[in-house]
Amino acid sequence: MTSILTITLNPTVDLSITAEHVEPDRKLRCSRPDEDPGGGGINVSRAITVLGGHSTAFVALGGPTGDKVMHLLAEQGIGLYPFRAPAETRQSLTVTDASTGEQYRFVMPGPTWGSGDVKKALDRIARAAPENGIVVLSGSQPPGVPDDFPARLSSRIARTKARFFLDTSGRALHNLLYAGAKPADVLRMDDIEAEELARRPLPNRTDSADFAQSLVLRGIAKAVIVARGGDGNVLATATERWVAEAAPVPVVSKVGAGDSFVGAFTLAMARGLTLPEALRWGAAAASAAVMTPATDLCEVREVRRLLPASPVSAL
Repeated sequence: MTSILTITLNPTVDLSITAEHVEPDRKLRCSRPDEDPGGGGINVSRAITVLGGHSTAFVALGGPTGDKVMHLLAEQGIGLYPFRAPAETRQSLTVTDASTGEQYRFVMPGPTWGSGDVKKALDRIARAAPENGIVVLSGSQPPGVPDDFPARLSSRIARTKARFFLDTSGRALHNLLYAGAKPADVLRMDDIEAEELARRPLPNRTDSADFAQSLVLRGIAKAVIVARGGDGNVLATATERWVAEAAPVPVVSKVGAGDSFVGAFTLAMARGLTLPEALRWGAAAASAAVMTPATDLCEVREVRRLLPASPVSAL
C-alpha cells in the first residue's frame, strides 16, 4: 500500500459530554466526558486505522494537552511524527442536549504561530513526506499560520513526487485561487465552502460539478470534490464528472463525516483504486460516520454495509 502522511497543525483534545437539557443561567449536570484526539489530519488517520489501513500523523503538539493527544494516538495505534507547537495544544467541547438531540460545539483557536514556527514545520513536513506517497493536509490552521501555507507546502513536497490531498476552508481555501502554486492532486470542500468560494448558490449537483471542474481548469487541483451532504458527493476532473449517492441513514451526529470521507477516500487511493471507486468508499464512510455519536468516526462494518447503497454514476 502507498504510504500516507497526514498533517495536523491545530490538533485538539475533543471532549464530548451530554446534559439532560442545555439552557442558560443554571448549572448543567453532565455525563463523564469522552476524550478523543482531534483535528482534521488526526481524524483522517483515525478513520484510516478503523478501515484497516496505516498512516503516520504529523502533529504539532504543546504542553500537557499535547501530551494527552500523543497518549490518545498511541492508544489507537496511530504512528506519530511529533512537531513542537509554540504553546499549549487546544481543547474542544461538544455538548449534546439529551432532550432534543441538538449539539453545541465549542472550538478553541489554538496557539499563535510565528514565522519561524511555520518555516520549521514546512522543513519537517518536507523531510517526512513519503516518496511517491500521499500527503493529506486537513483541518484548521492555527493563528499566525499564513493563508498560503497549503500552496507553499504543495511546492515543498513536489520533489518527493507524493500526491497532495487537501481539505481546507476559509481564507486558506480562498488563497488557492490566487496563489499560483503547484495544483493539489485532490481538493475537497463541503457545499457551503464551495458556495462561498464561488460567490453564488450551487443548488444542484450539476452546479457543483461545473464549479469543481472550473477549479480544475484554473489549475487549482487535478480533481475537486464537493460534498453535498444528503445529496451525495460530486467529483470532477478536467474531463470527467461523477457523483456518489449518500446512503439513507439515521443522522445521530454530523461531526467527523468529512474526515471519515477523506480517510476512506485516501486509503482507497493508496490501495490503487480508481477515483470513482475511492469516491464511493468516501461516501459510504461519511454516511457511516453520521450514524455514530459525538466525535466518533465511521465503523468499518457499517462502511462495508453501506457501499452498495453509495453507487457512483457519471454526471
